[in-house]
Amino acid sequence: MTLDALNQSPPAAFVAALGGMFEHSPWVAERVAAQRPFASVEALHAAMCAAVAAAGEPLQMALIRAHPQLAGKAAIRGELTAASTNEQRGAGLDQCSPEEFAEITRLNSDYEARFGFPFILAVKGHTRASIIANMRTRLGHAREAEIAEALKQIERIARFRLDALLL
Repeated sequence: MTLDALNQSPPAAFVAALGGMFEHSPWVAERVAAQRPFASVEALHAAMCAAVAAAGEPLQMALIRAHPQLAGKAAIRGELTAASTNEQRGAGLDQCSPEEFAEITRLNSDYEARFGFPFILAVKGHTRASIIANMRTRLGHAREAEIAEALKQIERIARFRLDALLL
């Protein structure tokens, strides 16, 4: 799909095309549809990120909680979105050793218990080892810092997804 086609599409088609850029949160695309046309993918991404920033804490927390755990139960059961499946597979999370899987499972559990939401990392360019290292490090952060980091990672994920969608 091209940005030009997206800009010219009816609002419902625009939201349908972009509804998954921010995990299970089509409201982000809905909030920027009236701002079309976008001059670039960068402008579209910036508008979507601004919509998230302006949404307020309840919607931001819902967005954060809409993300699956890395190599978590949803992945095992095959319940991830196609985008999440491809992203996690690209980082090798579908090939964890039993030890890596056990550590990721423990870190996911510890992280969610500490912060009340799943660990989020834009895994493109990461390895299993760098993901585990990030999980360990971020467990020591303050909750406010992790909310900000989760939103930053979500913005990165959305940008990767936009780049993959738009020619």
